[in-house]
Amino acid sequence: MVQERLIQTVVAILITAGFDVSERCTQRPRSFDLLASDRERLVIIKVVSQIDSVSEDVATDLDAMAHHLKAVPIIIGERARGVPLERSAVYLRYGLFAVSPSTLYDYLVEEIPPLVYASPGGLYVNIDGHRLHQMREAHTLSLGDLAHLLGVSRRTISKYESGMGTTLEMALKLEELFDEPIVQPIDLFMDRPHDLPSITGIEESEVITPAGYLQSIGLELHSFRRAPFQAVAHYDETMILACFGPAQKMVRRAALVGNLSRIARARSLCILSDYNKEKKIGKTLIIGEEQLYSLEEGSDLLDLIPE
Repeated sequence: MVQERLIQTVVAILITAGFDVSERCTQRPRSFDLLASDRERLVIIKVVSQIDSVSEDVATDLDAMAHHLKAVPIIIGERARGVPLERSAVYLRYGLFAVSPSTLYDYLVEEIPPLVYASPGGLYVNIDGHRLHQMREAHTLSLGDLAHLLGVSRRTISKYESGMGTTLEMALKLEELFDEPIVQPIDLFMDRPHDLPSITGIEESEVITPAGYLQSIGLELHSFRRAPFQAVAHYDETMILACFGPAQKMVRRAALVGNLSRIARARSLCILSDYNKEKKIGKTLIIGEEQLYSLEEGSDLLDLIPE
């Protein structure tokens, strides 16, 4: 019940902020619960009561999916180590942002970005290094002068001006000294670098499989174990959410994958191992392996899949 209430709260916030929200993903195992998009952004969301429950494997899979969907990954939760998440604070879980629903509301609806990172060691902020440098020079203070006033080294001040973060206490000292804001707001949806291992792709095999055949006709594939779809495929500028398997399992997923593809502005495809016809369920094209293997080019497949 707690999880259901939390997801409903997150969905309400996203809709209020003008996002189009997918159906909830209920198949297990899963690395995400919702996809949401507006005119500019696609967001992939994991909703949990305790952010500590998100394992490294789940976080890695979520980050990889976000990369290949060109989406922003985020974890929404209520507590960390049994303690409620602070409003306007950002937590990190294996390199992913995690925030409370109230922080998400402030960011999306009120357009008030969070300012602090919360960690077991305290609260930290990003310093606007360029602004600090300008203010120091405007007050004719050398690096040594400012370091003396704050009780730190010249090297520390130089690092602040280069963009190094600091404690909230130190940031407040700087703002009191110059009587100017100096803390850099946190953009929850900012682009962040990804260094993904090659294992996210599907390896080639001598055995003909749907995934291998899709690669042979020019599609780039990235596989996932914790999603309703087994792979994200790219062909030129087109993205496809693809699933493979027997009809009994895959047909039930087809409608959900079609819904997710609509939010992600992608196409959706289910390739069945025990099917020899062609049909559509919503946005999802259903075909059998035999028909797939009759295609010669990736463009032939795109001609079949609804936009």
